[in-house]
Amino acid sequence: MTERPAFSRYRFGAFEADAASGELRRQGIRIKLNAQPFQVLLLLLERPGQLLTREQISSELWPDGTFVDYEHGVNSAVNRIREALGDTAGNPRFVETLARRGYRLVAPVERFGPSQFAQPAASVDATPATVEPVAALTPKATPSPEPAARLRDRILASPRELPKVSYRVVQTLFVLLQFMYLGFYIGALANLAEIEEILMPLPRAAQALTILIVTAAILIPVRAFVLSATLFRAPKADQKFLKLWPFLLVLDELWSLSPFLLLHHINFGLALACTTLLVYSPFAQRSLVLMGAAGSAPESLNSGAP
Repeated sequence: MTERPAFSRYRFGAFEADAASGELRRQGIRIKLNAQPFQVLLLLLERPGQLLTREQISSELWPDGTFVDYEHGVNSAVNRIREALGDTAGNPRFVETLARRGYRLVAPVERFGPSQFAQPAASVDATPATVEPVAALTPKATPSPEPAARLRDRILASPRELPKVSYRVVQTLFVLLQFMYLGFYIGALANLAEIEEILMPLPRAAQALTILIVTAAILIPVRAFVLSATLFRAPKADQKFLKLWPFLLVLDELWSLSPFLLLHHINFGLALACTTLLVYSPFAQRSLVLMGAAGSAPESLNSGAP
């Protein structure tokens, strides 16, 4: 068995793992994780970004070689880790599977040594080798989440709160939503004279029409990029979309009013009903991406690995 580094606590994303107590927490809330999966998680946290083979994991968990079907045991432990972290093999945010080779942790990790719990921040500067990359972990160093973060977590779904659905289904729904928005933008630009007539009674009709033209011109290439990245399964397409999502959220909510541009063809009630549905659309897109719509197909289909 290899000698373990002298770190006792690890922080990655919203999670914190305490090697001394064997506990995994998310924003202070304990998450159930059995002993062997927790040991595997510690191995990955000790080597962020490095490949850890199944044989290496097995030698740590069963050093005397008594466990025969070690591959199934390691796969099961990794699956338990992913369930605890709300992670997936197809779109890993923490544990990535390297087909037929092993696993690696892809998230940034902050590591703390035992001596840091008793030292003030000034004393940590004298021993920089024991901290990566923040000051001493005192009780004040683990603040409660900001109100905005707590509100966001309550409103926005996390991966583990979403159902497991076929990749083809979520990809198809996501692509259809992109085509829907492209239809809105192109249709609006193709009927500017009619839309100008509808906007005429508004106090700032000219400014509203300008906003419509500018946003449509910006969003057409953005949607084309998202659509092509999804259809061709571009690497890390899901991460790129999630970075774009706050920007798209604002504009999508603005374009949720687009049914009112069709008042020459539909009545006010139908326009209002369509608008209320479109208000939810950006959140549906985010959920579909977290379910795998914008990423590559799950590795289990290609390699048999979890």
